[in-house]
Amino acid sequence: MKRFLLLLLLAASAVGAASAREVYPLNEGWRFFFKSENSSDAARYVTLPHSWNTDPLAEGSFLRTTGNYEKDVYIPEEWASKRLFVRFYGVRSVADLFVNGRHAGEHRGGGTAFAFEITDKVRFGADNALLVIASNAERNDVLPTSTDQNPYGGIYREAELIVTDATAISPLYLGTDGVLVRTAVADAARAEGSVEVHLAAPKGIACMLTVDISGPDGRRAFLSKQRVHTDGGPVTVPFAIERPALWSPARPVLYTVTAVVSHEGRADSVRVRTGFRNLAVTEKGLTINGERCAVRGVVMHHDNALAGGTLTATDYDADLRVVEDLGATALRSSLMPHAPYLYDRCDERGLLVWVDIPFHRAFLGDMAYVATPAFERNGLDQLREVIAQNMNHPSVAMWGLFSHLWTRGDDVIPYLKRLREAAREMDPTRPTVACSDQDGQINFVPDLIAWHQAVGWRKGKTDDVVVWRDLLQKNWSHLRSAICYGGAGMIGHTSYAARSMPETNWQPEQAQTRFHEEYAHHLEGDSLFWGTWIVNLFDYGSVRRPYGENCEGLVTLDRRDRKDAYYLYRALWNERQPTLHLADRRSVLRDREEQWFHVYSSAGEPVLTVGEDTVRMTQYAACQYRSDTVSIQGAVDVRVRAGALRDSMRIMVRSVAKQKRQPALRRTADQ
Repeated sequence: MKRFLLLLLLAASAVGAASAREVYPLNEGWRFFFKSENSSDAARYVTLPHSWNTDPLAEGSFLRTTGNYEKDVYIPEEWASKRLFVRFYGVRSVADLFVNGRHAGEHRGGGTAFAFEITDKVRFGADNALLVIASNAERNDVLPTSTDQNPYGGIYREAELIVTDATAISPLYLGTDGVLVRTAVADAARAEGSVEVHLAAPKGIACMLTVDISGPDGRRAFLSKQRVHTDGGPVTVPFAIERPALWSPARPVLYTVTAVVSHEGRADSVRVRTGFRNLAVTEKGLTINGERCAVRGVVMHHDNALAGGTLTATDYDADLRVVEDLGATALRSSLMPHAPYLYDRCDERGLLVWVDIPFHRAFLGDMAYVATPAFERNGLDQLREVIAQNMNHPSVAMWGLFSHLWTRGDDVIPYLKRLREAAREMDPTRPTVACSDQDGQINFVPDLIAWHQAVGWRKGKTDDVVVWRDLLQKNWSHLRSAICYGGAGMIGHTSYAARSMPETNWQPEQAQTRFHEEYAHHLEGDSLFWGTWIVNLFDYGSVRRPYGENCEGLVTLDRRDRKDAYYLYRALWNERQPTLHLADRRSVLRDREEQWFHVYSSAGEPVLTVGEDTVRMTQYAACQYRSDTVSIQGAVDVRVRAGALRDSMRIMVRSVAKQKRQPALRRTADQ
């Protein structure tokens, strides 16, 4: 009865029943226990995606350790002539799969999918024991060796069982579906390229391969049928489409590519989506189909307060609503790729994507680059997986080679050049990019560079960024540069509360707000840069930081609160909906009688009233307005209006005549 119900469940959830391929989810019924527990007697039943950093036995601590996942899967006798593959969409960071005690494969790298064939290790007509040993422990031969982000351990994305005939489209090539679309030419007259199909089949057999490309209206745009002989390599099918509908952020048009391989009356098919567009970087900046594209980007990480690193489609949908509300046109997947679901949605919505590999800066005693063959091989392997798994997405515009990489220790430049050449070989149509806060030759390796500036945060004044920009224009204007910046700000940290807080842990939101105000004032729309990238959209978990998180985000880790800087960029970037926002609303209790107010408005010039008095406002920069100084005592209502929009707050000012005044906010420009 148990086996009958399991087979019924598998049959009900099968994908692609019209073809010989069947796909079954493997997310339910895993038994998890830490390897250090030495026994599975106390194993907990978990559902994928899962991370042990949310396990009750972790007791609130962030663990870098090893965990075991066990699951029994019944394989029916009827599948004895089939091929079986297990695919995992993400295991952090090293995974070993065992089937019935036999090793099926190892994968090193936490950001990409991978698959193993298990056909010769299963028992048909019986239960089969799957064991995944996962580890997020520190290693010097698996990237990243150093990171500010929490590397959440576990099988943190979904898993599935793929059943095919003996001749099939391979799920083994670099974790892809086995169908890669390479576009060589894309303009209004013609789209040309090739469809690369990887086959899993006995060598030397003849089979029929069909490639069908249909347009956004469902009509066939291209069809190829050919007999091929399998020799272990991929089959390349050239294609040409007359007068294609081109993909762009304004018109995200998608085509469907279906590859079918048939042999002896049985067929296996894989369907992928893609888009055709011409992406280039010129002296005008980033262009798509010849038109300059305004890159207003946000950096995104891989967790939230409730799910940890186990983000689901619901989480991604919610985050994308924030991206679109902000008015951003691009996002950067920091450190590693996000799940394919996110890029599918970016394809549909016209958002551009920068995808990093996990080559990150060093912290404290860490070394980001370890000059060993194992390290270098792993970096190249992860780069190739990132590119192969995401190249079908027209939204993906560039490949990130490194981020904030320190140039201490062994000379990293030759290795960076190897990464760049490997990226060009895999995909010559997209530029490479890096985010750098260093000087020197490292900045000349990628095709594009995004300068992570902190002038006016750790040292100097925010006005100094103008000096830096002018020097860049004078001496290095030939570099294809973007600007990337941000600063920490916690919504619970106010200047009034700072008296009772340690100096090193004081990260007031007001300091972050003023930093962004000044940078937006100096740099917004500067023609020197091909893009602007804000660090970060959301706060993220980081055990290496005070309070266990990096709070440079415009939105809190739990997604509940949008900081003042969020509304600044919403006013600047969201062209569909106007913004009106009074800043510093969380500073309810204040200790200065002299107050001034900052307002962000894209709805026209705001009118500010404090109590019963109207206070004059002056436009400081695009969408930024600042009031005259006004003297306040006690409780007062502050209101602002612009067009049909209204905003307000209530503050309490305590007299501090007999109290020692607090110094002005650090790391800020003039108020």
